[in-house]
Amino acid sequence: MTIRLLAFDFGTHRTGVASGQSVTGTATPLTTLTMRAGVPRWREVRDLIRAWEPTLLVVGLPLNMDGTDTTVAPAARRFAAELKRRYRLPVVLEDERLSSRAVAEHTRLDDPRSHALAACVIAEQYLAGRD
Repeated sequence: MTIRLLAFDFGTHRTGVASGQSVTGTATPLTTLTMRAGVPRWREVRDLIRAWEPTLLVVGLPLNMDGTDTTVAPAARRFAAELKRRYRLPVVLEDERLSSRAVAEHTRLDDPRSHALAACVIAEQYLAGRD
């Protein structure tokens, strides 16, 4: 079965979004959502879901290098739970420990695209882990 997903690089101020699919295992950066205290404009999320028709949502889970939760992890879990409740799609949490580092190798972290590019890393990491 082909998977079409939207991946989210969750942040309390900005959340990057990418689309991905399992045919090639690749992802494309879409946009960066502006967050207010960890909450997006849900209408923007709804519009993305309607436009891309994903079969799965993947949320990056920010963990420390030792695998423990960062201070942002509980908010990312709440965001994932709210996605599931609102859109009734499967939601997976994906370890995002190295996504920012991977993006930093290709662009500056203050680049407006960096969050959406980090969402690509999360999507592709999830898709690669399914093999």
